[in-house]
Amino acid sequence: MSMPPDHRPAPRLSRRALLSGAVGAAALAGAVTLSGPAAAATPTAEQSAGVANSASSARGYRWRNAEIVGGGFVPGIVFNRAERGLVYARTDIGGAYRLDPATGRWVPLLDWVGWDEWGHTGVISLATDERDPDRVYAAVGTYTNPDWDPSLGAVLRSTDRGRTWRTTPLPFRLGGNMPGRGIGERLAVDPNRNSVLYLGARGGHGLWRSADHGETWAQVTSFPNAGTFVPDPSDASGYNSDNLGVLQPLFDRRTGGAGRLGRGATATQTLYVTVADPDNILYRSRDAGQTWQRVPGQPTGYLPHKAVLDDRNGFLYLATSNTAGPYDGSKGDVWKLDTATDTWTRISPVPSTSGDDAFGYSGLSIDRQNPSTLMVATQISWWPDIVIYRSTDGGSSWTRAWDWGAYPQRSLRYDMDISAAPWLDFNQSPALPELSPKLGWMTEALEIDPFDSDRVLYGTGATVYGSDNLTDWDKPGGTVHLSVRAQGLEETAVLSLISPPTGDAHLLSAVGDIGGFRHLDFGASAMAYDTPTFGTTIAIDFAELAPLTVVRVGSPSGSWTQHFAISSDGGVSWRPSGTEPTGLTGPGSDENAIAVSADGSQVLWAPGGAAVSRTADGGQTWTAVAGLPAGASLRADRVDPSLFYAFSGGVFYRSTDGGRSFAATGAAGLPGTGNVRFKAVPGRRGDVWFAGGKAGGVYGLWRSTDAGDSFVRLPGVDEGDVVGFGMAAPGSSYPAVYTSARIRGVRGLFRSDDAGRHWVRINDDRHQYGWTGSTLTGDPRVHGRVYVGTNGRGIIVGDLA
Repeated sequence: MSMPPDHRPAPRLSRRALLSGAVGAAALAGAVTLSGPAAAATPTAEQSAGVANSASSARGYRWRNAEIVGGGFVPGIVFNRAERGLVYARTDIGGAYRLDPATGRWVPLLDWVGWDEWGHTGVISLATDERDPDRVYAAVGTYTNPDWDPSLGAVLRSTDRGRTWRTTPLPFRLGGNMPGRGIGERLAVDPNRNSVLYLGARGGHGLWRSADHGETWAQVTSFPNAGTFVPDPSDASGYNSDNLGVLQPLFDRRTGGAGRLGRGATATQTLYVTVADPDNILYRSRDAGQTWQRVPGQPTGYLPHKAVLDDRNGFLYLATSNTAGPYDGSKGDVWKLDTATDTWTRISPVPSTSGDDAFGYSGLSIDRQNPSTLMVATQISWWPDIVIYRSTDGGSSWTRAWDWGAYPQRSLRYDMDISAAPWLDFNQSPALPELSPKLGWMTEALEIDPFDSDRVLYGTGATVYGSDNLTDWDKPGGTVHLSVRAQGLEETAVLSLISPPTGDAHLLSAVGDIGGFRHLDFGASAMAYDTPTFGTTIAIDFAELAPLTVVRVGSPSGSWTQHFAISSDGGVSWRPSGTEPTGLTGPGSDENAIAVSADGSQVLWAPGGAAVSRTADGGQTWTAVAGLPAGASLRADRVDPSLFYAFSGGVFYRSTDGGRSFAATGAAGLPGTGNVRFKAVPGRRGDVWFAGGKAGGVYGLWRSTDAGDSFVRLPGVDEGDVVGFGMAAPGSSYPAVYTSARIRGVRGLFRSDDAGRHWVRINDDRHQYGWTGSTLTGDPRVHGRVYVGTNGRGIIVGDLA
């Protein structure tokens, strides 16, 4: 089974880049009703973060996740070597986390990152301070191509373990969701003089240094090599054509003095830095970074993915691969450098010179209690699985997590418990020698606890696994017990959400890379859809008057080929389409790609590569719709089964014959470009709300009460991005309206209980979740409850406290 790449570019909207040292959006005191002029925006230099899911916000709301448990790539896990139990994890689009040792749950640390600086949810590196364990740093920025991520990179710094942060902007971008994001860590704190930090930059920007705990940074101009490796120079998008740059600084702590209680500390004198240059992968300084030399005798030809320094015995270990990763890599080696003699030894479990090599290496770690024990993972190995290797003699010999038996059998040194996230089998029952769940993929983060030889954590493309009996690996017949360790870490890109008025599930979701779920219990992993299984589900909808009828479209996974599925029991079971629209190349572009009539009898679909099409038999046959351009956005009226709505290129369309044909309504003033989302109101025929636009152009929130003949823009809404409806407030007959928007200069999540005449901001600056313009809905059964889709922090549930 191949997981789809975890490359999820953020929607290409023009957003203001945050270029000052302040972080966050306007801070508002108390519950704010925005019916008149907004309060003056007050930028704050420090934001609260890291609150538990159950914490209440200042807006009278309680925010938490509808748990999936994991869901995305975890490229970095960082243990503090001075304090037992202090460990952090970073994600490529979903922020950073600290593990709570009392609960075993990960605590999110960057939920305060707001709309304008959403790119700071992509974390390229983390560093924890050994001299002062309260200090932690994050290097952030999602993409290096400015049309995807307009904001520059930054170093975030905290003196309270990530509860609050200050921001130092950088003059370049970092690429937390770019190729090579599993390499490193690029950010490191001097273990002797902890005011000194180093950062390896991408894009030819070299090596950077801070001497004041990350508050200011300057380039190390004496460093001789800014990197040369570019995954694909011909990639016009910029995603694969960026120089990977300077990769990982390491300190030989034996060559500095920590002083007493941090006083009189001298900076570490000997440093090593890896570089993305296959001919020059390792440099050294013996004078605290003033001058640098290429380490002699070094291997060439591959990229250094992970480097670990055994500062007890003076050995430096390198795991290398021939590509940036994390999805590829077919050749590489593991090397051991005796730093006293500059003698290199190839210690690869399977060397690159072997005819059996089919992978590079990453996920390198040593046991700090017993430094001659080390582990390394294949950087990628899709078939039949990755291999994790372990050596107890410094790499002279290795044992494997699994070995071949009589083909196709494999003998395993481990067992796996995925009960915390049962969807990790991806509905797969592969033929041997493959197994489901897999041991891993994209396994670049693998760390042995520096205080406990039995404890290990490692990341995959979808979760964190761990064990507390690792040394049983070395016993004859021993079995290492692996289990999911991603509780609290929610990293999915949420593409569509629905909340039917009946059924046992209040929420059904469509998410990137791992399909979608029925959420029966927000505090436990959800139930994944199957028959068919989608890798990514683009859109999901239900019939308002027959709410057990649900449809979804997505990218098929495994042996499935269908892009459409329908359910008649609220998503418990599904039936795939019998045929598909002629010319189809994909499921569609966003949550407006599919619409089911109010009574469930008709379904419209705007797939990629094909005409907008209609089915009246549950997807068994499809007929092209008349009067609509391909790719049009679709919605059904929630009362009248004959009414459908569509939008494309600034034109609003309507069908009065069950979706057979459409005609433009003549509505004026709607945006022609940008992110667009619109919905019809439950219980109100012809009532349609429209959100969308683009900064610098037409951008706002509109309402129609005449089935789209005309729209009236709601006053005070500067930018509207997504809209949804939920149960009406007590004493009100109109549904509660929710939006992610900028209203009278204030960006946030808002609710109106009077059809948009007044708005209350329901989130606060601690609960912003980056970009929230994909999907949002209220709950028709619980007043005040809202479900918010994020681009990397999963599904957020807001309830009145």
